[in-house]
Formats: sequence, C-alpha cells, structure tokens
Amino acid sequence: MRAHEELRRDTLRFVLAAIRNEEKARLGAAVDKLNAEGKDEPARQAWLAEHRPGELDDAAVQEVLTKQAKMRRDSIEAFQKAGRIDLVEKEEKELAFIASYLPEQLDEAKIREIARGVIAEVGARGPQDMKLVMPKVIAETRGRADGKMVSAWSARC
Repeated sequence: MRAHEELRRDTLRFVLAAIRNEEKARLGAAVDKLNAEGKDEPARQAWLAEHRPGELDDAAVQEVLTKQAKMRRDSIEAFQKAGRIDLVEKEEKELAFIASYLPEQLDEAKIREIARGVIAEVGARGPQDMKLVMPKVIAETRGRADGKMVSAWSARC
C-alpha cells in the first residue's frame, strides 16, 4: 500500500476475499450437514469446535488460488476476443501476481511425459480407456497444470 501498487493491493484483496468466502462456504456446508443429521445446538457447537471446517489448510488455499488464476485466464481469453487490450493487460498482471503464490506450472513436455507414463501404467489402448487415464493424470498434475492443457495432451497421447 505504501508503494502505491494499487493493482497488486486490489488483487490481494480479491484473493483474500475469495479465501474468506470459501471458509464461510465450508462452515455453512458443515452446519447444514449437521442440521440435516438432526444434531442439536450443543452437539453442533462441539463438533464445529473439534473439527473446525471453516479453517482452510494449505491445499485448500492453493485450490482457491488455482480457481482465481483460472478465472483470470478465462477473462484474458474473453477480453482478447472482444479486443479489450487494456483489460487483457490488467488481467495478465493479476494472473502473474496470483501465479507467484502457486507451485511452478508444468510445461507441455512434462504433461505429455506424465500422460504417456499413466497410459503405459494403465495399459490404455485407445480413446475408450480415457476414463482410466484422466483421473490419474489429473491427480498427478493437480495444481501444477491447467486442466484444459492436461485434457488436450492426454487425449493426444
């Protein structure tokens, strides 16, 4: 804030708000589940105090950051189609800032290598075996590669 980096400040605020919203959503879902199970207020409070569903661990925060990065990539694509270069540049800067908090992204060669390894491991013979391959490839690349790119390379291998 003191450096007057307004874009960085605003992006950080959006990300923190997204994290808080996810915490509230998880807490709300847990309360709804407990209500559906018929637990009374003291039992709900005891369960919530013990399990703390509203507190996100590092993996959950990484998921939120990944979703925010995907939103920026989708916005960049839409703004490029609309010819809004000014907004494309803004979104790219936000994406770069968010990406600095995420693990390093895999390149196409590494994704292809992972996909080929899973295909060999599973013994996939054709497109009909994609339902066996995709879950394993996605699990190995989770948070480190864009889902569209993983799908594209898994289908080609």
